[in-house]
Amino acid sequence: MRVAIEATRDTEGFGRLRAHVPTEIYESGDGSRALRVIAHIMIAYGGGIQDIRVGDLLALRADSSRHLSRPIQLAYGWLRDMGQFPANAPGTLFHLQSRGLQASPAELVDRYHLKNQPVRDLIVEYLTERQPSLDWNSLERLSTVLAMNFWADLEKHHSGISSIDLPADIRVEFKARMAKKIVRRRQPDGSLMEIMEPRKSAPAILQIIRSFYLDLAQWALDEPERWGGWAVPCPISTADTNVTKLERQQKSRADQRTRERLPYLPVLVRTAERRLKEARMRLDAVLASPFGGTFTVLGRSYVKARSTTRPDGQSDTAHEIGGNRQQLGSKEKQAFWAWATIEILRHTGIRIEELQELSHHSIIRYTLPSTGEIVPLLQIAPSKTDQERLLLISPELADVLSAVVSRVRGPRGAVPLVSRYDVHENIWNAPVPLLYQWSVSGESRAIAKNTITQGLDRVIEDSGLQGKDGKPLRYQPHDFRRIFITDAILNGLPPHIAQVIAGHESIDTTMGYNAVYPGAAIEAHRAFIARRRSLRPAEEYRAVTSEEWEEFLGHFERRKLALGDCGRAYGTDCVHEHACIRCPVLIVKSDERARLVDIRQNLTDRIAEAEREGWLGDVEGLSVSLAATEEKIAQIDAREERKMSPTFLGIPSIFTANRESPAGSI
Repeated sequence: MRVAIEATRDTEGFGRLRAHVPTEIYESGDGSRALRVIAHIMIAYGGGIQDIRVGDLLALRADSSRHLSRPIQLAYGWLRDMGQFPANAPGTLFHLQSRGLQASPAELVDRYHLKNQPVRDLIVEYLTERQPSLDWNSLERLSTVLAMNFWADLEKHHSGISSIDLPADIRVEFKARMAKKIVRRRQPDGSLMEIMEPRKSAPAILQIIRSFYLDLAQWALDEPERWGGWAVPCPISTADTNVTKLERQQKSRADQRTRERLPYLPVLVRTAERRLKEARMRLDAVLASPFGGTFTVLGRSYVKARSTTRPDGQSDTAHEIGGNRQQLGSKEKQAFWAWATIEILRHTGIRIEELQELSHHSIIRYTLPSTGEIVPLLQIAPSKTDQERLLLISPELADVLSAVVSRVRGPRGAVPLVSRYDVHENIWNAPVPLLYQWSVSGESRAIAKNTITQGLDRVIEDSGLQGKDGKPLRYQPHDFRRIFITDAILNGLPPHIAQVIAGHESIDTTMGYNAVYPGAAIEAHRAFIARRRSLRPAEEYRAVTSEEWEEFLGHFERRKLALGDCGRAYGTDCVHEHACIRCPVLIVKSDERARLVDIRQNLTDRIAEAEREGWLGDVEGLSVSLAATEEKIAQIDAREERKMSPTFLGIPSIFTANRESPAGSI
């Protein structure tokens, strides 16, 4: 049917489609089914491919059986990528029901069916006034509190109420209701029992209501004809919104959670690496086996599937003998992204939303003006705040990013453009080359937050980590952010630098994440600095001269030693008395490994000589140097082993962008 439609109805349209879609996807089993979907729509509604609209696919999806869901989604993605649909069209039909569009303030308020029309109109007008300064999630939260928690509750318990100027008795009753909430708990006999519990969010709810009244009073001074009639005494006092005690309790719980998880982070990292290594071994084994063949890997035997529908003629499906059918390719994919998530989060401390927003364009290069050295940087897009920031890419992080870029590159060498649904704004973002994406039945999709957290849970289950209560020690993505900040400050990073790296607007927020230093210690340190400045001569706080600045820059150009480079900080003395081989800040390059081997042999010979002569003091000192030499050789070997994996970061440039894509968008 599809071949006949292509030959007689729209040969040109199918030709454009074939040129746009990669051949291996176009000719795959899923691609063939997607083409039949397009042909079916053309038969049902007439016209050619250029006449297909979003509603046509939605109607077919609603009327079709479940097995057609993937082909319909794939066909939608093809037509969307060709620019056939409007710019605000959904990025994918996958889980479309849970990815709604933004609602207007009136639609948000009308969800709660308020009876008093003037108050309903007031809340709508208030939300409309606040809308430009809020993201959609905050606007939705504001509408819920004012319409449901506030006014709908008053109408339910005080029939006929028509004014926001509340009498004293109604105020007291309302605050009492907000302080408690009804929780339904299942009893041992299976029945449900309603229990009243304290509402932890009560101060936040009352604060929003208080802001509502205070805003109306302030606006009434500027526009009395519009807001003057609603300027009434605020029923919520400052004491009602005091959250100091709750914040202290929350910080105490967060600090305890961080302290409990920080020591086990190396175990989690090793577990993720082991799972990825084992998953790749299974995948390599199934790909190397013939169809229907039996293979054994890691002590388990599998039987490979007898056929495949993949265009490359391979199959990653196998039946474990005595077990279930397994998609070893999917297992490897899940293990890889769990490993990448742990590595990126622990090396950067970024938020989970920022992790999902990382794109190929986030990896940029910076040239140091003094030496001309190129330094890779990671640009973090503004997710929670409006402040972009740049993070230095360490060698370990570079390995992870290079592996991610290599995995997500398409058949043509470019990172596919993917639309991501913004759950905070309820909109589809413009297509970008996201790093956190994977292909599902030929369609590139952004990896969802739930998928990331589920991958973390699987790593934790395999690690066997348990808390003091004997239960599994769960890690959330935000735990890595708290661990990163705590570990950085614990190792001497100044808190104000940690604030910039974390992207916090206030240093108080940064110190709230820190689970090591108490607030009293910080205040005592600040007072000490203030006293020291008042006692020391004022000229010591003068501006730096050009000669002093040149001396500072020259320090980094004179660090070259006979063996390696000295990483000692500017203006500090050598605490090792120039016994460089023992110094942990000695930086030795890979091409100097042979020199280290000679030093190791020399030290071994000298230790043997000292033992023969009975020079016990020399034996102890030489043994320390030998251990340091062995450690540096091991570090070089580990670094060289990492180089065997992909190390090309794929940093976009003008030349590669033009070569990969005529539009220069990759």
